[in-house]
Amino acid sequence: MIVRSLALREAPLSGGQALLRVEGVSIALGGRSVVRDVSLEVNRREIVSLIGPNGSGKTTLVRAILGLLPLVKGRIAVQSGARIGYVPQRFEPDPVLPMTVDRFLALGTAGGRARRVTVLEEVGCTGMARRQLVELSGGEFRRVLIARALLRDPDLLVLDEPLQQVDLGGQLELYGLIGRIRDEHGCGVIVISHDLHVVMASTDRVVCLNGHVCCSGAPDAVSRHPEYLALFGARAASSIAVYTHAHDHAHGPAGEVMPIEGSAKGPDHRPGHAHSHDHDHTSDREAARP
Repeated sequence: MIVRSLALREAPLSGGQALLRVEGVSIALGGRSVVRDVSLEVNRREIVSLIGPNGSGKTTLVRAILGLLPLVKGRIAVQSGARIGYVPQRFEPDPVLPMTVDRFLALGTAGGRARRVTVLEEVGCTGMARRQLVELSGGEFRRVLIARALLRDPDLLVLDEPLQQVDLGGQLELYGLIGRIRDEHGCGVIVISHDLHVVMASTDRVVCLNGHVCCSGAPDAVSRHPEYLALFGARAASSIAVYTHAHDHAHGPAGEVMPIEGSAKGPDHRPGHAHSHDHDHTSDREAARP
């Protein structure tokens, strides 16, 4: 593991462990404490969503993970040799500067034109290489940013508010794309988002931040947590399409998958997957309504 901390170097963590480990991290900006004693892990083939109100430290934490901000205390370790692909929260192309999608993807990235065409097809932007960036819709541009991140062949994909300027239908499609990228590339994914109704239906684990970690774990458990309800309200929690899946396994308090005795099937964590039910999931959400 490559380690960033108060010390210049600490003992590396061995391979085969988490792609990313954040341990007791605190960060200050302009002398003001923004992130306090935050710990989390991200593993391969796992989507971890960071949620929380504005100013809760989500983007600040990600910038520290990327090595762009110093730590007041704590430790951030990234698996040795792991590549990180990053999609920023804000990126506005200059409206007066001619820039095609292909030229944008070529800037500062490896691989030839064939590789760029392949990643555009993967993110659903077939035939867009010659289009100007300023002509793209919000959803198309977010897909192009994801394509650019994929050119690094990342082990860890970090997406800061990937659903900005995208309508609800496009949001669902983008989360489906993120799930396919996770499955096909075998990478870990960190998603920062305010779009709770989509996040909670499309992630493996949720970390709720408000300067510190309020709660974390499987989405269905987090959506019932008292601190989550205090931040977002019972009505918001009850209206969310909480992540569900075939009940051939359970989740521990931290969101880990725990097989149910006698089950023959493995869990399916793909966003939006279909399955049959012998019961409904409405009772808990109805009970949370004021």
